[in-house]
Amino acid sequence: MTAFDLRRQDCVKGMSRLPGKHVDLVVTSPPYNLGVDYKKYSDRQDRQSYLRWCREWAEEVRRILRPSGSFFLNIGSAPSNPMLPHEIVMELTSVSSGFVLQNTIHWIKSISIEERNGAARSYGHFKPISSKRFLNDCHEYIFHFTKTGRVEIDRLALGVPYQDKSNISRWRHTCGSDLRCRGNTWFIPYETIQSRAKERPHPATFPVQLAEWCIKLHGISRVHTMLDPFLGIGNSAIAAQRCGVKEFIGFEIDETYVAEAKRRLSL
Repeated sequence: MTAFDLRRQDCVKGMSRLPGKHVDLVVTSPPYNLGVDYKKYSDRQDRQSYLRWCREWAEEVRRILRPSGSFFLNIGSAPSNPMLPHEIVMELTSVSSGFVLQNTIHWIKSISIEERNGAARSYGHFKPISSKRFLNDCHEYIFHFTKTGRVEIDRLALGVPYQDKSNISRWRHTCGSDLRCRGNTWFIPYETIQSRAKERPHPATFPVQLAEWCIKLHGISRVHTMLDPFLGIGNSAIAAQRCGVKEFIGFEIDETYVAEAKRRLSL
């Protein structure tokens, strides 16, 4: 059973009261500063103020993260503002913030594949844009930060079978197993819903499966305490529950989102 500690509180203030080196895993997605209509937060700061704020909460994340811990940060951008995720990475890997970028994962939300017979198939969901300059944005980033850049991960926890089975015997590192590392492109589509207000009452969530994969990649057996500084409606908490994480801490400033998270967790 997962023990939940969900707090309606600003994450910087809340994390400052946690002991250092207390958390094994952080999985989160902060506001992107792209003008999303949240109820309790203005997503329209000037660029430098937003980046300073990111550095502020990231420094608290680093303080409470164990040396062997992982911090998975989901960040998206807009076609007209493509550098924002990379600017955040620069802030978090600065001398003051002190993180090391260990892996960059591309979360593919929608993809179209032309098969060998010429048929084109599309999978997943995306938000279309009307533009004569930009392409539809069908992916986001998941940045994997650690304190040292040397944290071992469970690469095969998300393993996939080899398409060419001859690789199993041809490559020594397979040890005879039909399982290879999935790599850094994750196709995770949203579940289809009929009503956002009833089924996904939050303007910007990541799928539960995304958080589950982050937990599994770090190593389920190595996660005792997990944290999400920007809880939203609790998708990361649901992932923790599904994976059997012992303790989960979440911060959220909007009481309606906290209430929805607790409802979904049957708390």
